[in-house]
Amino acid sequence: MIITEILARNSRLFSSRTALIERCPVDNTRRSISWKQFQHQANQLGNALSGSGIEKGDRVVILMTNCLEWLPVYFGVLSTGALAVPLNFRFESDKIELCTGIAEPKAFIFGPEFIQRIEAVKSSLDQHVEQWIFCGLPSDCPDWAIHLDAFGKPFSGKQTPQVSIELLDDAALYFTSGTTGDPKAVLLTHRNLEHACYVENNHHGQTTDDVFLCIPPLYHTGAKMHWMGSFLVGGTGVLLKGVSPKWILEAVSEEKATIVWLLVPWAHDILIAIENNDVELDHYELDQWRLMHIGAQPVPQVLVEKWQQVFPLQAYDTNYGLTESTGPGCVHLGVANNHKVGAIGLPGFDWEAKIVDKTGECMPLNESGELVVKGPGVMKAYYKNPEATRKTLKNGWLLTGDVARFDRHGFIWLVDRVKDMIIYGGENIFPVEIENFFMTHDRIKDIAVIGLPDERLGEIPVGIICPKPGADLTEQEIIDFQKELPRYKQLRKIFFGDVPRNPTGKIEKPKLRRVYAPDKRKDIHKLLR
Repeated sequence: MIITEILARNSRLFSSRTALIERCPVDNTRRSISWKQFQHQANQLGNALSGSGIEKGDRVVILMTNCLEWLPVYFGVLSTGALAVPLNFRFESDKIELCTGIAEPKAFIFGPEFIQRIEAVKSSLDQHVEQWIFCGLPSDCPDWAIHLDAFGKPFSGKQTPQVSIELLDDAALYFTSGTTGDPKAVLLTHRNLEHACYVENNHHGQTTDDVFLCIPPLYHTGAKMHWMGSFLVGGTGVLLKGVSPKWILEAVSEEKATIVWLLVPWAHDILIAIENNDVELDHYELDQWRLMHIGAQPVPQVLVEKWQQVFPLQAYDTNYGLTESTGPGCVHLGVANNHKVGAIGLPGFDWEAKIVDKTGECMPLNESGELVVKGPGVMKAYYKNPEATRKTLKNGWLLTGDVARFDRHGFIWLVDRVKDMIIYGGENIFPVEIENFFMTHDRIKDIAVIGLPDERLGEIPVGIICPKPGADLTEQEIIDFQKELPRYKQLRKIFFGDVPRNPTGKIEKPKLRRVYAPDKRKDIHKLLR
């Protein structure tokens, strides 16, 4: 079923029930809409876009921070048969220009935060964009754009645009996070989006009574595709604008949230806040919180163990996926498999997985190779990039770029990114193994391990360590602590500083390499492919 049809069904079945809630702790505001209002807003925008000349197959950019309007805008675009193109709200002007140039959109819907960034490159963007649509206070709307309300006002929201859409039609362009280079445009179909709904609901059993707290950015596949499991059955979604342990726990308590998807840093922050008595759990109603799940990056086993000590009655799941697999779900641990915490899990609903060497041959159990997956969530292609598509899609299999292994029970253990692997004197070192080891230290909040060039050894492992707030930590203590590691995995240099992460929680290692190794780094990883 096309997801716009699912929205229409929700509007019929759950007309007056709350569909979405927006919480903004910064200014202490709360807004909400029903399923009927959700569909009305989506229909009105869809009809307005069609009325302005947007046709099936056109592209429409969405550049907005999380807000109550985001999802109705997204569904409004999809209802026209055009491709929704969400952009990372952290993109600066150059990346906005790059991605818009790839998508060549006819319309561009944006929020107030992006006016100056757009204006810096607008002359370039105008060669594609025919309609600039502003979502924010009318008084803030620039004179070169039309306000969203004014744009939609002449059109009805009672009926969806009269456009024939098939499951295999193109639906959206999602740009990769760009942690290893410029972002690539991932082309997803309506079937991909539909499959995400069923995968998530199969894995976590959402019902109409579940309340999903959504904190990560909606432009990314992760959070939105997890929400789609609740969307499928008419459950309520809560959008939290802002992140802190107090705000998260307040939202869970006050909105009676039952499911929360967290990034690793946020889960760490909650545990640290509890440990330091910055928040007191007795002040919140959390008994209804039945599931916490994490994805988007390797999850340290020690983090999950500490979480389960604090929340022993709560189910836990690890979720693995990529933008190219329509987000999470191609591999997941499963709430019944806590005995395997540390693994990323089993192939997800309707997914297959293999571990292969560089020739494509399957690896034996417990031998590391590249994880490849196959299923209805695999992207159609990298948009306008046939060379990258050929390298990543092989006979229907998606090459993830992640090193993993199968254990004897069929569970998949993530080792590291192929491109992050360090080759030290001929030995392969996977940074995540070292990072997980150091995360057991009770005074370390975060760590990133990268390889720096070395004339004799090729690369050496170095660590950038962020201590917990108020914690004293010396280089000698780190040296003493790492003696339990094999010598070749021990850090050769230690730096104390912040560990930058992108909005989906992934460590921005290229940024760290530019800071700590400004000299040009040899591309030794080409040998792996």
